[in-house]
Amino acid sequence: MDIVYIKGLKTDAVIGVYDWERGIRQTLVLDLELASDNRAAAATDAIEDAVDYDAISGRILAFVSDSEFELIETLAERVADIVLGEFGIPWLRLTLAKPGAVAAAEDVGVIIERGEKP
Repeated sequence: MDIVYIKGLKTDAVIGVYDWERGIRQTLVLDLELASDNRAAAATDAIEDAVDYDAISGRILAFVSDSEFELIETLAERVADIVLGEFGIPWLRLTLAKPGAVAAAEDVGVIIERGEKP
């Protein structure tokens, strides 16, 4: 199994359970590891045979930016569903961080793995 990754994908969204959070946009940072078999893409040098990380990034950014979930757990699940369902990725590890959510911490967040490793 090969892994294609997207690291430090940043966008702002309405996220949080407190009343004050519902009226502002907060920065979220996503890291993704995506299962892939890179041999076909390497052999053909064609984007059609590769994981299109630009298309995946664009879709995630659009979705997260328009979202208004209370929990980062819910948002992480929805992002995983999009990547697995729309892009044919068999397995992913997703880190979703919310910098500044805890004053004494660099960030807080969740890490989830979904799908089946090839």
